[in-house]
This record gives sequence, C-alpha cells and structure tokens, in this order.
Amino acid sequence: MAAYLKMPKLSDTMSEGTLVKWLKKEGDTVSMDEDIAEVETDKATMTMPSFDEGILYKIYVKEGETVVLGASLALILEPGEEPPADADQAPASAPAEKHAEPKEQAPAAEKSDTAPGTKASAPTPAAAAKSPPPSVSSAPTAGGRIKASPLARKLAEEQGVDLRRVTGSGPGGRIIKKDVLNAPAGGGGGSNLGLLPAPGSRGDQSIPLTGMRRVIAQRLLESKTTIPHFYLNIEIDTEPLMTMREQVNAASTANGGPKYTVNDFIMRATVLATDAVPAVNASFQGDSILQHGEINLSVAVAIEEGLVTPVIRSAQMKSIKELAGELKELAGRAKDKKLTPAEMQGGTITISNLGAFGIGNFDAIINPPQAAILAIGTITKQPVVNAANQIVPGQRMWIGMSCDHRVIDGAVGARFLSELKRFLETPILLIS
Repeated sequence: MAAYLKMPKLSDTMSEGTLVKWLKKEGDTVSMDEDIAEVETDKATMTMPSFDEGILYKIYVKEGETVVLGASLALILEPGEEPPADADQAPASAPAEKHAEPKEQAPAAEKSDTAPGTKASAPTPAAAAKSPPPSVSSAPTAGGRIKASPLARKLAEEQGVDLRRVTGSGPGGRIIKKDVLNAPAGGGGGSNLGLLPAPGSRGDQSIPLTGMRRVIAQRLLESKTTIPHFYLNIEIDTEPLMTMREQVNAASTANGGPKYTVNDFIMRATVLATDAVPAVNASFQGDSILQHGEINLSVAVAIEEGLVTPVIRSAQMKSIKELAGELKELAGRAKDKKLTPAEMQGGTITISNLGAFGIGNFDAIINPPQAAILAIGTITKQPVVNAANQIVPGQRMWIGMSCDHRVIDGAVGARFLSELKRFLETPILLIS
C-alpha cells in the first residue's frame, strides 16, 4: 500500500532537516534500507535510508528545502499500485510544516552560489527552458563571486592561490579543497611579481548558515560563555618520536602494513596520559563531577561542511595500530557523509590537530560536556640546547590544553601534560 517517506530523527537534538540531495528520482525502484537521499541535520550531512520498498512515485520536498521532523518527503507505491487521488500533493499537514531556506534577493547568476552542503531548489520547467545549462567553469559570476567552499577559500588564502585561475571539480564547477591543493601558487598562471595590477575585489557575498554551521556557532558560543576556560601549553622534544616513527613505518611497510602518522602516536600518548591522570576524563554535572570509566577519544576531522568529532570508544583498550585504523575509517566515513549520530556522541576528551596546516600553537574551545581538549601544533626544526649546553639542531612541537576550571585545576592539567610529554619523549612506552 502507499507509504509516505517522512523526515526521520537522525540525531538526538535534531528538530528539522535540510534535503540536500535526492539519490533517487521519481519512477525509480527503491529497496528497504537503500540510501534514498542526503539530509543535513544539526550535526552532519548523512544519507537517509528508505523505510519502505516499491516505486518512488512522487517527491514533495525539493533539494535545498528544510522541513521539520515528520514532514512528508515523498510517496512510495507498491509495483502496479494505483496512486491515491491526492497523490500529487503532500498530505495536508506537510505544507504547514515545510519551509524553504531563506533566499537572498539577487540576480539569477548570483543565486547559484549556495551555501556549503546545500543545493538550490530545482527550477521550474519554464525557468529551466530559458536558462542555459550550468557551466563547470569556476569563473566569477556576474556579481564578481567565485564558487568555492569556505575551506577552499581558506587554503587558497594561506597558499597564495588565485581562485580566479582555478578550475573547480565540485558540483556546478565549485572549487573544493583538492582543486586548491593541486593548483600551483597563483592558481595556474605564473606570478606577476607585482608588476601587473592586482586582481579586482571579489565582491561581498552573504552565505546562509547550514544547519551544521548554526549548531557549531551555538555550541561554541555556549562553551566560551558558560565554561571557565584556562589554558596550558607545553613544548615537546619530538626527535625521539620521529626517529621511532621512521623505524616503525619501515618495519610495517616491509611486511605489507600501513604507515603511521604523528597523530596516531599522539592519540596513544593522550590515552595513556588520561589513564594516568583520570581527573581530566570527567564532566561537570552541576552539583557533581562525573569521572568517566571509559576513555572515549574524540578526534576533530575537517570536512567541507564544517567540523565533526568522531569518537573512538574504549580507546584505553586499543593499540596504536587499532587507534590508527579506526580513525582512518571514521574520517573516511565522515568525508563520505556516512557517520551515524552514535559515532559522534559520548566522547570524554578531544584532540584537535592543526599541525598539518603549519600552525605552531593555538588554543582550542572545549567540546562540552567534556572538560579538556588538546591543541596539537606542527613539528618544527630549530636550534636547541642539549644536556652539554651545546646548540644543536632539534625538533620541537607545542601542545596546548584547554581545561574546564570547574573540573580541572591547574596542577591537575599540568600533571596531565607532564605525563603526555613523558610518553611522547619516551616513545617506546607507546608500543610496549
């Protein structure tokens, strides 16, 4: 019999969802639990399975529209079933529930520059007939805009890449991260060495907030305004770690195994230090402090739509190899929008690593209800003074720790960082 596909609750705090992309079209056959659409929640963009099987007869919600929980998205019929008389319209309750994202009043050329993770509503047949097919070029639109994701813009600014000379490989010719990483400095053309006029301004643009970005903004504001942060920093001698990592990777690859990143060793050191100083593995409960028995390690992963923190559960029970393998899988699922809400909840301490971007040190914002987050900087070569008071080449890294002062006192945080330093500077302890 006819079944209406409704907006499900895909996260514990979700109250509405944005239909980002339909993976099926009207007339297609759908199976039970087959991915049918991509939906953006308050936490991530993820695929939504079909809860029925049959023929996708009618789609009621267009790509880019936001609807509340329970709103009818589409109608599925059994093969050969006659549609209801009112099948071309959503059930009576749906129009009151459904609302489109606010649209900026702008020329048609500018409306194509949509927010990350969303797609513009499908044009009407009449409009489609008048409009030329979308170009895959990333050239500026009539308003001077360049279609690029926020991450691509940030990388381009850091690496001196002119986005006007970059060809986008994303949807509709949008410039994404890999396009910037693959572009030479300046974006394809040679540098003008300042002899020619600088490119004109790109022009202002208003980018509507996605559901994920709204929640990130709300939670980080709540964290900074309700949690008394204090910050600690410590310098790590990474020469022993880098030497051992080179040896471990040589042995691993010789036996067909994977290569390990610096972050893999940092994860293991964080778990061991947390086990040694369990007071940091806690949450403020209002009238009590909950000290967690399990170390559930959250690791920040950057995706096109924002930042997610998948959780490695019971990390104290796992080796470097197991931690590395699980993070690789979770990060891949995050980039493919396959993470489930359960895989992003329940963390007890977080690692945020910006070393790959060349950041020397920074202070991170606590991810509530956790009480601590580590900020990992890049490893740099620099002159250091050895035990014989000689100036020699060395490798150093700064690690910052943001603490909830309601839970962690300065001495406790310092003891934790001291343990972390001990494990990283004596890396044999990480694999023993």
